[in-house]
Amino acid sequence: MISERLERLVEEMVDKGVQFEDAVREFEKRFIKRVLASCDGSLTRTSDALGIHRNTLTRKLTEHKLKRR
Repeated sequence: MISERLERLVEEMVDKGVQFEDAVREFEKRFIKRVLASCDGSLTRTSDALGIHRNTLTRKLTEHKLKRR
């Protein structure tokens, strides 16, 4: 179950001393990257799938140094 896997991951990160901001940043980066790939680089489809505005997605791509393709 996803909640159990997530709980184990959080426990491991806490045990290793990962800071909250680092964990959130890394999760966001990987989540966006995965959804972007599944949408074949389409910003409109990706922003819709993520439930965020296209401008917000563009800003986050820049923040995380992610490329559309």
